[in-house]
Amino acid sequence: MKICNDGTISFCGRIFSEADLAEITDIADTFSALSRNEIAGTVCECLDWCRANGKYKQRECYEFLNLLEDQGLISLPPVKCTKPRGSRTRISRTLAGEPQSPVVGAVNDFMPVSLSAVTDKEEQNLWKEFIERYHYLGFKVPFGVHMRYFFHIALNGRKKVAGCLQFSSPAWRIACRDRWIGWDDAVRGANLQRIINNSRFLILPWVSIRNLATKVLSIALGSIEDDWAKRYGIRPVLVETMVDPSRYEGTCYKAGNWIKLGSTSGRGRMDRKNVRQNFCPKTVYVYPLHHDFQNILKGV
Repeated sequence: MKICNDGTISFCGRIFSEADLAEITDIADTFSALSRNEIAGTVCECLDWCRANGKYKQRECYEFLNLLEDQGLISLPPVKCTKPRGSRTRISRTLAGEPQSPVVGAVNDFMPVSLSAVTDKEEQNLWKEFIERYHYLGFKVPFGVHMRYFFHIALNGRKKVAGCLQFSSPAWRIACRDRWIGWDDAVRGANLQRIINNSRFLILPWVSIRNLATKVLSIALGSIEDDWAKRYGIRPVLVETMVDPSRYEGTCYKAGNWIKLGSTSGRGRMDRKNVRQNFCPKTVYVYPLHHDFQNILKGV
């Protein structure tokens, strides 16, 4: 969130005028008996704060309202959830998520490799369980929008889940990425949602298949543009990801011709006050989905 000299506030690519802020204050005061989520929905409706597909940006609005409260600009009702802010979501453990027999070999021995979007509640729960149990970052609700996938291998004539993949909203600001694209703050705010983030990639720990990761990424990059446009009404032109160099070398991204741009500052997405100094910097890789992606992102 950026407070400008003219009294406006910039957040997630939108400029909120003094009139907008006055309306937000009025909504928060008038509907103080509602929950924060309900107030966020009301603000989105009144200010017509929507995604390209017409759905409200309620999650971003919720975060914006909390930041306004932190600055003393509005008053919100107490948080009704008893969990402390930042606490992890509790994910149930089931037999379906238990470790399985080792699967070892080369990717050509397990063709075809396929990808399927996670849709129903049962699939969502299993995806979350796998990520929580076996991904080093665990499960966290992503900021903004997202798409989740299982990827499968062929084993004994049947499809078998070999891992999980997630794409979500991009990081608001990455210095090396923004320099490479060559856009300013205003253009970034207008076109940032043409970038998506490969925020989770997990091969299940009992699966050890050479070149599987590179194959999965290739399949995903071939479908995510259309899948994302169909769900959210906007066609991405660039994919980004951040790799922890203390854990991984980014081999599958290098093999897949992703472009290495540099490193993050190590602050984390929501550290706008530069408090967390010991966050591990991540290596930034990007993959263009469109030949003219830079001009599209710069609005040329």
